[in-house]
Amino acid sequence: MIELNSKIPSKHKELPKCSTGINGLDEITKGGLPKARPTLVCGTAGCGKTLLAMEFLVRGAVQYNEPGVFIAFEETPEELTENVASLGWDLKQLSAENKISIDHIHIDPEEFQEVGEYDLEALFIRLGCAIDQIGAKRIVLDTIEVLFSGLSNAAIIRSELRRLFRWLKTKGVTAIITAERGDSSLTRQGLEEYVSDCVIRLDQRIEEEVSTRRLQIIKYRGSSHGSNEYPFLISENGISVMPHYFCGFGP
Repeated sequence: MIELNSKIPSKHKELPKCSTGINGLDEITKGGLPKARPTLVCGTAGCGKTLLAMEFLVRGAVQYNEPGVFIAFEETPEELTENVASLGWDLKQLSAENKISIDHIHIDPEEFQEVGEYDLEALFIRLGCAIDQIGAKRIVLDTIEVLFSGLSNAAIIRSELRRLFRWLKTKGVTAIITAERGDSSLTRQGLEEYVSDCVIRLDQRIEEEVSTRRLQIIKYRGSSHGSNEYPFLISENGISVMPHYFCGFGP
């Protein structure tokens, strides 16, 4: 005979998460980003993608003792260091302490020739060395479309994107990949959102001459999350998401 008040063991296994340390973001993600999996952060230019990704690394290094690697395809380490200095983040000091490693990979589309097979093996070797050097737990790639700016073969792009995301998972790092928004899709390639375990969209709108920034979690495999659009601010302390501005959580 089964007692009505007896508890039925739950088979639900909580997805491991990586706390971002970003004000409000861990609340709407119910714990942070998927641990050891890739997260896509997409949006238009100037919406805050690079800043969010950098804060994810800085908070990880300072608050959670998780070293991080930032791979920039556009801005140089010197430019990134200057850009975030006003927030009180000393990237030079964090680099000296082996808590953060910043690398710039220059790719010029005008010098790019699509000859024969194209793959990201050289990038994997470079990333692997950077991760192993400081024992990185977090990594950022900013921004992904620059990697394929000289390619026109869609099949190769899709294949290498999938391989990149699989490779990141094998390294056991929690990754943020930033991407520019496409004309009719979340990203220019239109594939990154399907191979990412979590997708976050940022945008900046001007209504009645007032600029507002909003964040929305489009997808989060294996976890419930806040599904509305949430305003966020960029201040001298970094990013602050306002999770109670709207009510309701997605399924």
